[in-house]
Amino acid sequence: MIKEKRIELTKEVKDEMVSAIKTYFLKEREEEIGDLASSMILDFMIDKIAPEFYNKGIMDAHKYMSERLDDMQSLLL
Repeated sequence: MIKEKRIELTKEVKDEMVSAIKTYFLKEREEEIGDLASSMILDFMIDKIAPEFYNKGIMDAHKYMSERLDDMQSLLL
C-alpha cells in the first residue's frame, strides 16, 4: 500500500491561508477564531480534503496529455 504524501506549504502560504480562514469565520459566521483554531482547520483540510483535489488535478492533467499524444500520433505518415 502506498502511503499518501502530505501536501507541504511554505510558511508564507500557510500564514495567508490561516488569515483567510480567520477572515471567513469573522465575515460569514460572525465568529472570531484564533491562529491555533485556524491552523487546525487548515491542517484538517490539508490532510482530509486537499488530496482529493490534488488527485483530481493529476487525473485531469493525465487525460489532457493523453489526448494531446493521441493527436500527435494522428500526424504520423
